[in-house]
Amino acid sequence: MSNRQIKSDVILIGAGIMSATLGTLLKELAPDWKITVFEKLEKAGEESSHELNNAGTGHAALCELNYTSEKKDGSIDIKKAINVNEQFQVSKQFWSYLVNNKLIANPQDFIMPLPHMSLVQGKENVEFLKKRYETMKKNPLFEGMEFSDDPATLKNWIPLIMENRPADEDIAATKIDAGTDVNFGALTRMLFDHLKTQDVDINYNHSVESLKQNSDGSWEVHVHDLDGCKMEYHTANFVFLGAGGGSLELLQKSGIPEGKHIGGFPISGLFLACKNQEVANQHHAKVYGKAKVGAPPMSVPHLDTRYIDNKKSLLFGPFAGFSPKFLKTGSNMDLFASVKPHNIATLLAAGVKEMALTKYLIQQLMLSKEQRMEELREFIPNAKSDDWDIIVAGQRVQVIKDTEAGGKGTLQFGTEVVSAADGSIAALLGASPGASTAVHVMLEVINKCFPQQIKEWEPKIKEIIPSYGLSLAENPELLKEVNETTDQALQLK
Repeated sequence: MSNRQIKSDVILIGAGIMSATLGTLLKELAPDWKITVFEKLEKAGEESSHELNNAGTGHAALCELNYTSEKKDGSIDIKKAINVNEQFQVSKQFWSYLVNNKLIANPQDFIMPLPHMSLVQGKENVEFLKKRYETMKKNPLFEGMEFSDDPATLKNWIPLIMENRPADEDIAATKIDAGTDVNFGALTRMLFDHLKTQDVDINYNHSVESLKQNSDGSWEVHVHDLDGCKMEYHTANFVFLGAGGGSLELLQKSGIPEGKHIGGFPISGLFLACKNQEVANQHHAKVYGKAKVGAPPMSVPHLDTRYIDNKKSLLFGPFAGFSPKFLKTGSNMDLFASVKPHNIATLLAAGVKEMALTKYLIQQLMLSKEQRMEELREFIPNAKSDDWDIIVAGQRVQVIKDTEAGGKGTLQFGTEVVSAADGSIAALLGASPGASTAVHVMLEVINKCFPQQIKEWEPKIKEIIPSYGLSLAENPELLKEVNETTDQALQLK
């Protein structure tokens, strides 16, 4: 065993979409920096970023009803939808830059144009959807959105869903053709292939066991080389914990005060996958419904056309599940090991608050395949059990923390960055819209953790992201320009 320390400027832990994005950005901004990546598994993008472990929705808030809410006065609040859409626009600009500069090829290997739709049933929901549409269509970000409650129009949009429906059913949908399907697994692998050509040291089958801060502010990272069965000692001025569900444990091991009073709650997902190609070919959209009362936001039912290995497929879900593991390849002890003296009160408070969620998860776990098929039949009345298989999606660890708005033990739905006050370490926690907003989130990490360099890097960032620092919703001309250039680069028209 050698105690020799291997020095890097930056260490990225986890080879998912977040580390791939941050590594690629940093290589453009500081080409001379030595970047080292550690991944416990045999290749990149195998956990949350894998194409079958997430919904592949380019989350742009075009169809997700949980990003808009009805206020007490009956008006519709679309602030969150605007925010998420702006963030996805940043991702598209970054990917376009990569394609235009030949850093990655064939955008159709990871992104395809696909209509995004919201679908509701019942009189009240139809009224809500119409009001939501009237509010959203006035915003330039959602230009081109259409609404219909006419069965003939809907049959044209979604033939598979409309077949054999009662003629008098209250049903309505919105459709916007600017949506996408994104294969984040393929994109992650493409980015790591690119990083390999940039002298980034990528180490698979390497598990990070512990990390501690040195007196000079740098970090010492102890890594277990699983192939060579030996320990390695690495140091870096900056460490990024992008290990999905594994980030919380590493954040706790870092000992930084910002990582205290934070817990995690794992939720797994199941999808129904259509194995009848004839059925899959009859549907061409991502169609999001409304979450059932008491269901968490990430359990909004949706019927998704997907492009996986350049083949069209159809998935429905997600059905929530529960496993104490924080990663699909994790340990059954993950949840228990994450309970510490500093976060136990936060976790217990969440347990009391989230009884409805616990009840919902138990109900979901008890569902038989046939009961899941019944939920699918709310979308596809003619669905046959023999045409569908159950597949297990990725593990998500929802952040639990104390907040001003929610009080002690508040369950957070979304993506969070936790960074040390000195900017020497940052961790990414949470779930959806995650991957879709990776570029925005990693720019946030760069802003927080590299304040000395940001001024010098700004011109380059603006070259990569033309809308950097501006709101596209407030700059319609720039939005139009950005849409034209990204659509062309990513072959979305």
